[in-house]
Amino acid sequence: MPNDNRDRLKKWLESGDARLYPLTFSQRELWETSPAPPADVSNHICCLINVRGLMSFDDCVASIQQVVDRQEVLRLSFLPGKPGPVQLVRRRSEAVVRCRDVPLNTSPEEIEELALETFYQPFDLVQGPLYRVEFIRRAPDDQVIVFAIHHAIADGWSLGVFVHDLSAAYIRQRTGATGGLPAVATSFSAWGAAERATWQPAALEPRIAFWKSRLTGIRRLWSVPDDPDVLFVPQRLISELPAETATAVRELARQNGATLFSTLLALFQITLSRWTGENDIVVGTPVANRTRPDVRETMGYFSGIVPLRTQVARDRSFSEHLRIVHQNAVDCFANAMPFAELVRAIGEEASPTRNPVFQLRFALQNHPVPDVEIRGLSLKLRMRSTGTPRFDLGCEITERGDTLEVVWLFRETLFSTPEIEELGRLFGSVAENCSGLPERRTAALTR
Repeated sequence: MPNDNRDRLKKWLESGDARLYPLTFSQRELWETSPAPPADVSNHICCLINVRGLMSFDDCVASIQQVVDRQEVLRLSFLPGKPGPVQLVRRRSEAVVRCRDVPLNTSPEEIEELALETFYQPFDLVQGPLYRVEFIRRAPDDQVIVFAIHHAIADGWSLGVFVHDLSAAYIRQRTGATGGLPAVATSFSAWGAAERATWQPAALEPRIAFWKSRLTGIRRLWSVPDDPDVLFVPQRLISELPAETATAVRELARQNGATLFSTLLALFQITLSRWTGENDIVVGTPVANRTRPDVRETMGYFSGIVPLRTQVARDRSFSEHLRIVHQNAVDCFANAMPFAELVRAIGEEASPTRNPVFQLRFALQNHPVPDVEIRGLSLKLRMRSTGTPRFDLGCEITERGDTLEVVWLFRETLFSTPEIEELGRLFGSVAENCSGLPERRTAALTR
């Protein structure tokens, strides 16, 4: 670090204008186990917020400033250090928002292209800020707020929190309220300190034993080209389970005493077994990690990863397979631990080209996605599944009314779009074939 920056940092720390904190366990996962460097643009998470109603650019900036004042991750950056990077949280930071006017007839596809420019601009991890906001204005009452943020300081849940805070701040701004938004019940740094206090060796030891027994002898489903210079920005393909099939899958879960997550995971594993010809299927699934109510209004990277491994037996009935998958998920979630510590404990080594433990990601997205309707204004959050470079193939499912949206994320260096389209059709076929006939053998579901 240059001397003038060192002097500035020293003054900040001495005056209390900034504080240093160790990385959280989730942040360590990005630095220690991810195949892509933390600064890579594939670590960005993104959303678009459709705004209908009169919101001026000045109102937007003032509202976001209130959110920046409330949420410390929006004032956070990372400093390099000998044992590893540390978090630097500033006491005060100016909101960074830019405005772009576009013609009224600008199509959603054109807005998406503009958003991609914002999404994929790199962040300076040291200087910050690690978020970016662009106010795209088609008309005084028709805007889109593009919000990109680095995964090291946010997760999917955080995007919903941002929209909630933004709308609350806008109301205060328009009504002339003073004092800003109320402080969060627990700051991200306070949660990180509590997390470090919780995961002491005595708490980790029994869980390490559990995972060593569960993850022994994992084989990779396919080889990844050993070229660390090839950066992975996943390709997206969207499919859907129609209402009739989705309703049948929900009923299947109810009849078997399983969750919708376990039921969809069981279908996904059978599909992947047929598609790859392998019976040993390991997926990594995200967990929100927000069981404490005091952190549900706090932005930050709280989420963790839990590996789930199942043997798909082709002569087993779907009901029996689902029972095994559900119980396995219950056991694994009960023994969840920081992924960076899990990887270290089982002896997996970091690689610049592949993620340790799992190649597949599977998620049922159920974090809050608020649509805000207030007098004269509506804000609708549209999540954009972007993925990160920690897997080769991902399946993210979201409930959209009666249907289930299925987003496939994949490495184009490994899979072609037609192959993923075929995978989507096979998944839909498996879901349809098991509905109403849960005693059918898994081999019959993929015919």
